[in-house]
Amino acid sequence: MGFFDFGTIFFLIAAVVIFFQLRNVLGRRTGNERPPFDPYSASRTREAADAAQKPENVVSLPRKRMPGETAAETYADIDAFAKPDTDLNKGLRTIKDNDASFEPKTFVDGAKMAYEMIVMAYADGDRKTLKNLLSREVYDGFVAAIGEREAKSEKIQSSFVGIDKADIVSAEMKGSEAHITLRVVSELISATRDKAGAVIDGDPETVAEVKDVWTFARDTRSRDPNWKLVATEEED
Repeated sequence: MGFFDFGTIFFLIAAVVIFFQLRNVLGRRTGNERPPFDPYSASRTREAADAAQKPENVVSLPRKRMPGETAAETYADIDAFAKPDTDLNKGLRTIKDNDASFEPKTFVDGAKMAYEMIVMAYADGDRKTLKNLLSREVYDGFVAAIGEREAKSEKIQSSFVGIDKADIVSAEMKGSEAHITLRVVSELISATRDKAGAVIDGDPETVAEVKDVWTFARDTRSRDPNWKLVATEEED
């Protein structure tokens, strides 16, 4: 019997396709935000989503409308997503001004895919996947937590059940960078086992509700359309 049967090849191809679709929305920016705390720690405290940044001598000009295009048409997808005249609507419009291809619904769909991939990659200690989806300093924080876990010969047994909600709670431009913060409510089965296999944290039989606030960012001046996770915090 060979190493690969038809089913194995099919799932390998599917995994590659999903990965490259995801990278069209979230991907390759190096951030300069502070790294998050261990996202699975029961004692995890809140991490500031916004890191101090140096001012940039860049003025972003609003996107020009096409001839005959009205404001309502320009921001139709934004107004359908967030109530007009709210801070969220204004923030999303500002991002749209700097990135004409931006669509909030498409962003949320990509962010949900990224959330699951990041959560499972952390549990599996998959540094390669994390590197493609996280800013440099957030990646360093995750890797440090993985290294500490591996040094103790501990393993996380995790099953992702699904995402109940994923809502954009804020959006803004910081210089040339678009920052979008999401509140994600997910369900996860997770347990940490020690070297002997005993459960030392979590419950392998219980579905737990997890509430997170994650911030993604990308440089709108770049031709690279990808976003990266730049900050995480757990909702109180």
